[in-house]
Amino acid sequence: QMTNLSSSVRQESGFVSANVGDSITLRCFYEDDVENARFYWYKQTLGQKPRHISTNDMSKKECTFYDECENNPRFTLDIEKGKNHLKISDLHISDSATYYCASSFSVKFEVEGTIVSVKGSGLNIQASVHQSASETIQPGGSVTLNCTVHTGTCDGEHSVYWFRNSEESHPGLMYTHGGRNDQCERKPNTQTHTCFYNLPLKSLNLSHAGTYYCAVASCGHILFGNGTKLDIKYEKDSLVLVYFLIGALTFTTILSVLLAFSLYIISKRNSGQCRESCVRFSASSATNAEV
Repeated sequence: QMTNLSSSVRQESGFVSANVGDSITLRCFYEDDVENARFYWYKQTLGQKPRHISTNDMSKKECTFYDECENNPRFTLDIEKGKNHLKISDLHISDSATYYCASSFSVKFEVEGTIVSVKGSGLNIQASVHQSASETIQPGGSVTLNCTVHTGTCDGEHSVYWFRNSEESHPGLMYTHGGRNDQCERKPNTQTHTCFYNLPLKSLNLSHAGTYYCAVASCGHILFGNGTKLDIKYEKDSLVLVYFLIGALTFTTILSVLLAFSLYIISKRNSGQCRESCVRFSASSATNAEV
C-alpha cells in the first residue's frame, strides 16, 4: 500500500547562470517519510514541451534516466532521504532549459522550476545577446527594456523570450517575440543580422522589481543575456520633499493646537473678567437704590 504525500515536492527555484564545462546541482526536497513514492525530473527547452528525463522509484530503490540523459554520466541523482537532487556536470549549451521536479503523489503539477542558462562559446554558436545592466524607476513610472540580438549565419528564424526573476516570485516566461525577424538589420556583405527587441513596462510598483532576462533561441540552441536589474524606488529628491512636507504638516498641526489652546485661555479669562464687572455693577446699583 502506497503512502500518500501530505505535501508536494519542494524545489529551489530561481535563475542559475553557469559556464560551459561547469557543474550544477538542482535541488528538490520532500518532507514526508515515504517508501513507495516516485519522483521525476522534467526538462523544458524554450518553445518545446516538457520532456521526462529521470525517475526515482523509491519502491525499487532505483533511478532511471531517459532521452539524452540515458547512459550519460554527466547526469546523476542524489537520492538521500528527503532529496531528489539532479546533478549536471560538464555543462553544454544544450543544457540551457527549465527543469521541473515532480512527484507521482502531487495534487497538482506546479510549474515553478529552475531556469538554467549555460554561457560559453561551445558548439560554434554565432549569436549574442546584449542588455543594459540596470534601470531605476520611481513607483508609477514606466520604462522600456531593450535587448539587442546579433544572430549568426544559420538558416531559419529565431525567437526571443523575456524572463523575470525576483526574490518575491518564481522565475517565469513573461513575453515572447516568436519568429518576428522584421525588427532586424542585415550588415552589408555579411550574413549577420542585428535585431532589436523592446519590452515596455508601465505603471510600475514595487512588485515589478527584479532582474529581466532576454533570451534568444537560434540554431537549435538558447542564449541568455546578462539581465537588466530593475529597481523601483523613490529618488532622494522626492524623499527629501516628502520629509519636508511631513515636517511642515506636523509643525502646522502643533501650531494650530497651541493657537486653539491660547484662544481658549484668553476667552476663559475674558469671561471671568466680565462676570466680576457684572457683580460690581450690580452691587453698586443696589447701594444707590438704598440711599
